Amino acid sequence: MKTQDRPLDQDDLAMADLGEIGDWTPIAGPDDDESGPAVVRALVGRVMNSTDWQPWPLQQGEVIGPEMVSWGFTTRRGTTMVVFPGLAFPDVTESGWSAYELGPDDIAAAEAGLDAHWPDHLALAITHWGQPDYVGDDSSPTFADDWAQGAGAGRRHLAVWLRPGAQYHLYSTKPSKDPLSTAVGVNYAVYLD
Repeated sequence: MKTQDRPLDQDDLAMADLGEIGDWTPIAGPDDDESGPAVVRALVGRVMNSTDWQPWPLQQGEVIGPEMVSWGFTTRRGTTMVVFPGLAFPDVTESGWSAYELGPDDIAAAEAGLDAHWPDHLALAITHWGQPDYVGDDSSPTFADDWAQGAGAGRRHLAVWLRPGAQYHLYSTKPSKDPLSTAVGVNYAVYLD
């Protein structure tokens, strides 16, 4: 197993960006099977009308493909946000603790690493989003369904904040032997209603 342990600076900025949005209702779109240029343009319009995030520009000759459903944005803090009609998350790859190239005998070490680093992520989220509406972990036999049916499945830790039109989920990936987890870490996403 290999690990990476970096400061939470990028997460600090991304969580601040997410925390500035008080109401996600105008950003959420129909979370259906539709895709293509009209879906993406509508999404970009909703995000631009509700935030100061700047959409990725189309490069010369670039087109929005018929399979596209999401678009990227850059916040004023420099965070890259990826937004779908029903989901938003920061593309933060150089922040926090993670383990990768796990082998079958690395599960306990990966769990210990997550347990050691979860409190710092949770504390940082609380500074930006306030006290969570729910916090739990897989030590509870009912954890998978404690917040909502299946919300804890595949998670070791979960914290949830309710916002108009959205739920913020901070979670760690549960290491598994079968199927073997290739990587674990602490992540967060905004699920749009």
